[in-house]
Amino acid sequence: MDDDLVAPFRLDVPQRELDDLAERLDRTRWPSELSGVGWDYGVPGDHLRELAGHWRHGYDWRAAEARLNEWPQFTTVIDGAQVHFAHVRSPEPDATPLLMTHGWPGSIVEFERVVGPLTDPRAHGGDPRDAFHLVLPSIPGFGLSGPTTDTGWEFKRVARAFAELMERLEYPAYGVQGGDWGAAISRELGRIRPERVIGVHLNLLPGAGAVAAPGEAELAELSPAERERTVASWERYRVWARERQGYADIQATRPQTLAYGLNDSPVGLLAWIGEKFVEWTDPRCPVDRDQVLTNVMLYWLTGTAGSAARIYYERAHAAYYGGPPEPSATPTALADFPQDNFIPLRHVAARTDNVVRWTSYDRGGHFAAMEVPELLVGDVRAFFRERERERAGERERELGRECLGE
Repeated sequence: MDDDLVAPFRLDVPQRELDDLAERLDRTRWPSELSGVGWDYGVPGDHLRELAGHWRHGYDWRAAEARLNEWPQFTTVIDGAQVHFAHVRSPEPDATPLLMTHGWPGSIVEFERVVGPLTDPRAHGGDPRDAFHLVLPSIPGFGLSGPTTDTGWEFKRVARAFAELMERLEYPAYGVQGGDWGAAISRELGRIRPERVIGVHLNLLPGAGAVAAPGEAELAELSPAERERTVASWERYRVWARERQGYADIQATRPQTLAYGLNDSPVGLLAWIGEKFVEWTDPRCPVDRDQVLTNVMLYWLTGTAGSAARIYYERAHAAYYGGPPEPSATPTALADFPQDNFIPLRHVAARTDNVVRWTSYDRGGHFAAMEVPELLVGDVRAFFRERERERAGERERELGRECLGE
């Protein structure tokens, strides 16, 4: 493939791969477990047996495959890696281009419930002026963009690759959106391409939570509400570091060792990924289990559980690791969902980010596009509507200056 060629892509999984999956599920060796401990030691057997049983006997991959194939999909080679993406253009010709990026352990499947309202608001009870042309790439190493074959695919390299992707699609100006790793990639894109990125919309703000006990001097300078939020942020981080960070530590240190188990056992992969769609979500907004299984299938069918995990290793071994985020001047919005893994702090974000919109919601968690798609869609629309008004005002002022000969 020529390095700049964009080729059409269509999912068509051979039946033999589905038959192999079914046989492996039938031969699962279930481990022993303690009784009465709930989720304290990890995914309970009764939960996983039920989900695996549905995967084997109730879930329909061909139906999921057909739904994904409703999106126009493509591949292209950027910086030596195959990049897969869906490109769903709006029927509204003046729609705003928007690059949306998933995270781990997600995929483009996360966006199934937001694509329609974002691309065609007229058909979903919205204002056609809020329409977007969506570009939904799979991160190199993940799913249909994997596995990668060389080292160094941390989020900054991914951001540069996605900047190149948008140039190949001939979008001179566009917005970006993301959560989890998608947030880090989107923020970086806004930082390195401020002349092209009109706004950065995030549902996770990297580096904006409390990762050390706040001192009295810091707390004294804050409003009562921000002081309370800072203490809560630190407490949530302490619980995270003690109880939930193990997966990240393993993926940041020994992703290859982990890959052997995840690549060979579908139930092992289901436990590793499926756990996060329970622990990282708002129990009031449960995600659809078939959507979770379609997401797991993209990892299973492509054999990319290990290569996707490597993004943690590459970030942890990059020269910049451990330092503060590099400042970004691009206008940024945060949709803050209460059950996400970390509680972001506005006074911390202000040190490095140009946050022009911050909206806290009363429900939702880490996988906002799956849990509360209507809230995420509304926030994305509102932010870019504001950005368009601001850009129109800037154009009017520029024309005024030109008329005055300035």
